[in-house]
Amino acid sequence: MGPADAGSHAPRAGGSYDGGPQVAGTVGPTGGSVSRLLFAIVGDTRPPSEDDTAAYPTAIITRIYARMNALSPRPSFAVSTGDYQFASPRGDQGAAQLDVYLGARARFAGVLFPSMGNHECTGATASNCGAGNPDGLTNNFKSYVSKLLSPIGRTDPYYEVDIDAVDRSWTAKFLFVAANAWTSAQESWLVSAMQRSTTYTFLVRHEPADATSAPGVLPAERVMLGRPYTLSIVGHSHTYARSGAREVIVGNGGAPATGGKDYGFGIVSQQADGSLSVDMLDQLSGLADPDFHFAVKADGSPAR
Repeated sequence: MGPADAGSHAPRAGGSYDGGPQVAGTVGPTGGSVSRLLFAIVGDTRPPSEDDTAAYPTAIITRIYARMNALSPRPSFAVSTGDYQFASPRGDQGAAQLDVYLGARARFAGVLFPSMGNHECTGATASNCGAGNPDGLTNNFKSYVSKLLSPIGRTDPYYEVDIDAVDRSWTAKFLFVAANAWTSAQESWLVSAMQRSTTYTFLVRHEPADATSAPGVLPAERVMLGRPYTLSIVGHSHTYARSGAREVIVGNGGAPATGGKDYGFGIVSQQADGSLSVDMLDQLSGLADPDFHFAVKADGSPAR
């Protein structure tokens, strides 16, 4: 099931991360075809208090994207788990903070596929933005759509990206769920997307399964229940952790850290046998955390 040229690789304890062989093919805003999956995850980059744009963690997120770009092989693309701003939902600092974020993101040459966080609505975990929703079209929401989604040709905060093997030996879909812009239309989309069979299925959402006050978390989890998927990639908590059998938190992108973990980013790398290794790299040293490494099969079960 895996690509023939992908060797076995993992982080060396106390040493640098070995990303394996180079990746052939390309991924653009609409998806693409590659010889193997190799992508980065970054999440939760915001200042510690509302409208404090001067305290934006610019140096941290710039180092993250620069280090991501310097990896050999470089990840084909990156996904992000939300919260790029902490601003008054009716003010103008959200847009200013997103501009700072985009300046850092420019250090990475690959495409970025973002997901929406609660700070892209009002900041409250229970907030629900979008036309017809209780919190409506806040400035933070509109800035997120125009500055992060428009560059990849998206207008809705939920969307799908399809990536497959250059030799057609596997297929993958990435489903970006907006739990803070939840509607019945999004639920119908998610049901339909989950029903379509692919080798790998990744769900990228801001809040983890236990953040049940977010409007879309429980409905999304009900859709996911009993349907095959590989990983649920989330943020919200400003740390990194394997938070469930098929859920991983990556929220250490510069927001005030919790849990004693360092800032950095995740890497998901497809192995020769089709399994996926998941690692965390430190933004300062570039070293992988040897205590975090795990691997899963395409169906999300543990890989040995």
